[in-house]
Amino acid sequence: MIRRLLFAIALAAPLGAQATLPDTGTVRFDVEGVRIIHRQTENNLVVANLYLLGGVQLATAGTAGLETMLLEVTERGTRKYPGEELRRAMARTGSGIGVAPGNDWTMYGLRTTTEHLDSTWSIYMDRLLHPTLARADFEFVRENRVAGIGQRVDSPDALLEHLADSVAFAGHPYGLSAVGTTQSLSAISHEQLVTFHREQMVTSRMLLVVVGNIPRAKLQAMVRTSLGTLARGNYRWRAPAAGATRPGSSVHLEPRRLPTNYILGWYEGPAADHPDVPALRVASAILSGRLFAEVRSRRNLTYAVEARFRDQAITSGGLYVTTTRPDTTIALMRAEVRNLQTYTIPTENLAPLIQQFLTEYFLDNETSGAQADFLARGELYRGDYRAAERFVADLRAVTGEDVQRVARQYMKGLRFAYVGNPSQVNRFRMMSF
Repeated sequence: MIRRLLFAIALAAPLGAQATLPDTGTVRFDVEGVRIIHRQTENNLVVANLYLLGGVQLATAGTAGLETMLLEVTERGTRKYPGEELRRAMARTGSGIGVAPGNDWTMYGLRTTTEHLDSTWSIYMDRLLHPTLARADFEFVRENRVAGIGQRVDSPDALLEHLADSVAFAGHPYGLSAVGTTQSLSAISHEQLVTFHREQMVTSRMLLVVVGNIPRAKLQAMVRTSLGTLARGNYRWRAPAAGATRPGSSVHLEPRRLPTNYILGWYEGPAADHPDVPALRVASAILSGRLFAEVRSRRNLTYAVEARFRDQAITSGGLYVTTTRPDTTIALMRAEVRNLQTYTIPTENLAPLIQQFLTEYFLDNETSGAQADFLARGELYRGDYRAAERFVADLRAVTGEDVQRVARQYMKGLRFAYVGNPSQVNRFRMMSF
């Protein structure tokens, strides 16, 4: 984990070792209303990530998870590849198509090679443009998804994540589940699925990021004859409103008989394009390192503790821990937050921490798929994919005063979810953040 390594300053790389994403040519252009970012590479791996914008902003409590379920139903047959023929055709290529739901978009991605690009692109696009969406397939997928989501209660961490989002972002779009709930998925009808596909598969909702060794002219032709045939629509990407979560701390206790207790709390950060974001990233990383050193290494109260930073249109930060002594652990975590808010770290001491963060961050993001996500976040969150290239400079500009200021401004009013033995924790102490 990146943040767990940050407390070990002595392990940091030399400041002069600049971590960068390899870029042999990245351009942005439109084809028939489809916005495209293309990063040219020299290897034979091709990644195409289609970001269907909107995410949970397009959903209600009764339709959460609809788009993810739709894309899963498309795997069961298309006009050109009916039924099992689709799976057999994909198997022959050794390629993969995946779906990753999120708060701000649903990512529909292709992983293939230059050798199999033409054949896999045909399947990839036929699933999106011409799925059969048979009622029997819909009912099969819906039943499986409802059963899968229902098993969330059997995993303490999965249940904790769901409850924490519901509590922290109640009344905000981020309070909805991108994968849905048993209630929403059970209520979605076949007619709703078909209507959503007909009305929402429009090019104004799409950002296509391709990382691979493909001539631009070939990529343009591929898009023109596939996505380019769709209606443009009138969707316009907007981040959800900031400052919409209710103020003040809160705690939701979920009683479970478990060997340990699971705790996760979130606070709302600034919008992703706000100048405070780099400082909050650094502050979160420093806090995570301190929590690891104090709560795990020195006190041996847990095997898992961290301060989280969530990179989305409206950023957020969190505290996570599993422990058999929640009161003691929460008190220590609160003390570390207070220290970050009270004492100013000398700016010169931040340099090795930031370098370590950058080194680990780019090691974790060196794959083609991660590069595509990196470019998409720059384009959507900051208005220009080239903003991603300023990531290093923005972090290096953070000062000790910046860290203290953002800790004071944002690291407060945490809203916690707690899964475990409620008799072992004082909820009012948890509300003192």
